[in-house]
Parts: sequence; structure tokens; C-alpha cells
Amino acid sequence: MTFPLDEILPLLEHEVSGYQVPVVDLIATQTHDPFKILVATILSARTKDEVTATASRRLFARAETVDELSRLSFEELEKLIYPVGFFRNKAKFLTELPAALNQRFAGVVPQDVDSLLTLPGVGRKTANLVVAVAFNKPAICVDTHVHRIMNIWGYVQTATPLQTEMALRQKLPEQFWIGINAILVAFGQGTCKPVRPHCDRCVIATWCPKIGVTPRGINEKVARHVSAGKKLVSWNVNGLRAALKNGFFKVLRDFDADIVALQEIKIQPDQLPDTLRSVEGYHVFWNPAKKKGYAGTAVLTKIAPLQVWYGLDSPRFDEEGRVLTLEFADFYFINIYSPNAQPELKRLAFKQDFNRTLREHMDSLSQNKSVVLCGDLNVAHKEIDLANPKANVKNPGFSEQERAWMDEITAAGYIDTFRKFDVSPARYTWWSYRFNARAKNIGWRIDYFIVDSASVDRVIDAVIHDDVTGSDHCPVSVIFR
Repeated sequence: MTFPLDEILPLLEHEVSGYQVPVVDLIATQTHDPFKILVATILSARTKDEVTATASRRLFARAETVDELSRLSFEELEKLIYPVGFFRNKAKFLTELPAALNQRFAGVVPQDVDSLLTLPGVGRKTANLVVAVAFNKPAICVDTHVHRIMNIWGYVQTATPLQTEMALRQKLPEQFWIGINAILVAFGQGTCKPVRPHCDRCVIATWCPKIGVTPRGINEKVARHVSAGKKLVSWNVNGLRAALKNGFFKVLRDFDADIVALQEIKIQPDQLPDTLRSVEGYHVFWNPAKKKGYAGTAVLTKIAPLQVWYGLDSPRFDEEGRVLTLEFADFYFINIYSPNAQPELKRLAFKQDFNRTLREHMDSLSQNKSVVLCGDLNVAHKEIDLANPKANVKNPGFSEQERAWMDEITAAGYIDTFRKFDVSPARYTWWSYRFNARAKNIGWRIDYFIVDSASVDRVIDAVIHDDVTGSDHCPVSVIFR
């Protein structure tokens, strides 16, 4: 059966009209200046739209023209566009852009793909987007969403975005060329997500063949009990000040969780911005490291705890702010940021001592009431929990000794809650910032919720939120009744 694209795209265009507009299209509604659209498109690569929009506003306040851009130094550009992805590379491209435009195109942005491809920082996606958005000329911009969704529909059978672009040039009616990117980017971000897409609420579900898709399941047990359960979230933010710039409060509002555990906050109480000194609706507890800009944990909770313990009563661990325990009426909540064993396992002995002390803490508490432990354990337990297990068998985070501790606690009856609900591969919580690892899903699952054996039935869902950015880790959560 041929996929009815003529019927589907108008439906999707209407559907996504209420979604967040991709930032380049938003800028195009505010200005028809091809120079600004080109610059915004360069900034948008591998960057959240809200970050791109903020950086673009700062930059355009200083440089609205090619000539004004040429007067900014590399260092000034770095500061103006931070924290867009690969901001140093992009600052270099923007430094080189005025000369390239002046020497080759008399200072005017060219209107064809081949000419645009000669400019610094411009690839096929950027070139096509500029042609379509800035000049309203037929061009097919294929990003990962367009490539992925067209293959889900079976409209193309391709392995790369470039192959998809070439196939669509042959097959897609020209009337859809300009709008296809904006429609499918918004649809891919809002409904047809890369992981666990919302097929349950999709307006084209009856037409979609769902090729290669594992839809988001409707967990009836969760539907029945979520109102009676508590939503608990854990997130290694890799620097809370950086997370604030990357939409932390929006994530916090969207989760609307009962308890949020943070790791690697890298901030001292006297460095807290006013927005964090008091968070509306939450009691906030901080356990920073003694060393500035390093480690540390925090917990935000809507439920007032009965008491709070800072650390493990061991100075060598506690000065790094790695453990924060809160007691509630019917459970203990332990937030941990486990030590990294370091290259060549230089800190393995320290980590093993930490793990032994933590296990004693867990065992002691579990004798009284339920224990919920969460955080960045800095270890992938099994081969399924990282993309390249064979290459990492002796590396920190996947060493035999670190994995042995995970074996030990699961053998003792503690439950890795995510694996209770999902045993599929390629589900990760951390990706290196290098080599475009997150886009390629070359990651590790090192963030966990763990409960004692007597409390396993209290966990009614466990989720990895890998669509949430803002850190090199993504949040994980459970519903706990």
C-alpha cells in the first residue's frame, strides 16, 4: 500500500500548528534577512531551539549585518553564542563567514545550495534550510527527524539523511519541499519521538505502518495507580549553573515530580542564584562538595522529610557531597553520586570502599522501612547497558570489579527498577559530549532507581527520559506508591 502523503501532510501541518515552532522558522517570521537566517541556522546545529533563540538574540543585538559581524573577535563571539553546541567551532565559522561572503559573493548570502556549501559551517541541511526558509525556493532540508519519520512511513528506504534527501528529490511532490522540514521537526519533537513515540495520541496512527518503531506502551497498571503514586526523578545535571541556562526550570515544571534528586551540582550554597535559594512548592536540601565546582548532591521535595542525613558519616566520602538521605513516613530516599573509578582505575579502591559503606547504609535502613536509592552510580551493570561493551571491559564504569558490586546488591535482593519494566537494548542515560555520541545513541546506562526486595511491588513504572537534554545525562524516574 502506498503511503498517502497528500492526505497526511496537511493533517500534520494542522496538528503541529500548536506545537513549538522550530527556531529557524520562528526567526524567519521575525525577519526576512537571509544573513540572519543563515547565522541562526549555523547556530542551531545540535542545539536546543530555546538555546539557539537566546544566543541569536544576543548576537544580533551586536551584529545585524555582515560588516558588523566582521568587527567581532573570536573571543567576543564565543561569549555571545555560548552555550550553543560546539560553540567554539561555531565562533570560528562566524569569524570566517564575513570574509567568505565578501570575497565570493560581494557580501550577499547566495541563493543556491552549491554556493552555500562553500561557506564555513554550512552543510547540506543548513544550505537547504536557508534556500527554503530565507528565499522560499524549492529545497529539501533533511535532518534526523525527516530521515527517521520518512523511513517509519516506508515512504523511503534509506540509511542516511543524504540518501533520504536524494530519494525525496526524486519522489516528493515539489509542493511539499519547503514545508516538510518544519512540519516533521515539530512532529518529531512533540509526538513521533526517537524513543517511545506517542503512537497512542498520534493523529495519523491509523495510516502509519510504524516500520521499526517500538511505540510507547500504555501501562494500564500505571494508569490506574499513578494518582496514588509519587513521581520520583533523578538527574545528574553536570553543573547546576549550566543546567539553569539549558532549561532546568522548564524540565522541573514539566515533570511536576514529588521528589527530584540531583547529582554533580558543582555549586556551593553561597554561589546559588536567587532562583534556587527558594524553589516554589519544594523543600530544598543541598549537600555540596568541599571542593568548589566539583561533585555534590541536592534534593527538591514537595513532601517535608522527617529527617535528613548528609553523607555516610565518613569524612573521606562526605567532603565530596556524594550522599543525601531523607526519611519519610514509609520509606527512605537515598540520593547518591558514586565516585568515578578514573582512567586506569586509579580511584577504584576509593570507589570500592564507598560502595561497601553505602551497602551497609542501605542494609541498615531497609530493616526499618522501604529504601529507594537513586542517582548516578557510574557503572553500567551488564553488556546490554552500554553501546560498546567489548571495547570497555577494563575501563572505568565497566570494569569487572565495579560490575561485581552491582551483582552483589542484586543478588542480595535489591531491584534495578528500570529492568523490571524494560529489557530492551540501546536504552542509555549518559552520552559523551564527543563524537556526536548522543545523536548516534552511543551511550551508557549508569543512572538508576534501586529498591529493596520487599518494596518492589510499590514501583509501578520506571522510565528513562532520553528526550530531555540540558546535561550529558538524561533524567530517570519511577512512580512509587
